[in-house]
Amino acid sequence: MQNQLIIFNAAELSAIGLSLKVALYSTLVAVPLALIVGYLMARKNFSGKAIIESIIHLPLVMPPVTTGYLLLLLLGTRGIAGEWLFSTFGIKLAFTLNAAIIASVIVSFPLIVRSVRTAMEMIDPGLEDASRILGAGQLRTFFKVTIPLALPGIISGSILGFARSLGEFGATITFAGNIAGETRTLPLAIYAYMQVPGQETATMRLVLVSVIISFIAMTGSEWYIKKQIKGKRR
Repeated sequence: MQNQLIIFNAAELSAIGLSLKVALYSTLVAVPLALIVGYLMARKNFSGKAIIESIIHLPLVMPPVTTGYLLLLLLGTRGIAGEWLFSTFGIKLAFTLNAAIIASVIVSFPLIVRSVRTAMEMIDPGLEDASRILGAGQLRTFFKVTIPLALPGIISGSILGFARSLGEFGATITFAGNIAGETRTLPLAIYAYMQVPGQETATMRLVLVSVIISFIAMTGSEWYIKKQIKGKRR
């Protein structure tokens, strides 16, 4: 009877754990970069801004496999930068856990930047000017005024990026591979099980886990935003 209960085996637990690790690490890497880029896009005007914006948002519209292939050309052991990293420092990125993290950073970064930029554009620039007039420098104003006021958008973007990283498939399987116990994240494990007859139950278990984690992340994001809005109205 106990064997019929929904129990995750070692391979499934590994896939779930790897997905959470990749999503967490990629979010931790992407958010600081998104804060800088989002601020520059929201507050600065410079030559070539439209081109840079297009490059940043390319992963949103390109097929994920294309993104993964470009990463492979750039950072693979025979890639433009990857060959130099491997021959000089012995660093191999392709088909490793780091490759899965890099792929997730690339595909989730535009979503986080969009949320951060929108949040910062909604801030009255006069508040930042007042802070600088009162003696706070550019950096202090950024951390003490801009980030606190944009925090709901930053948190929302971070959760959205986390959820996107959790579901990343195309770029990951192309650049990191589908190696059990190393790069096989939750979406890749679902795909692998779908190819094996008789694994419908295992597939459904992982699908449910994926849905539940994503649902919790998005619900948490909506709850936090509504809480912040109510707090500002009081």
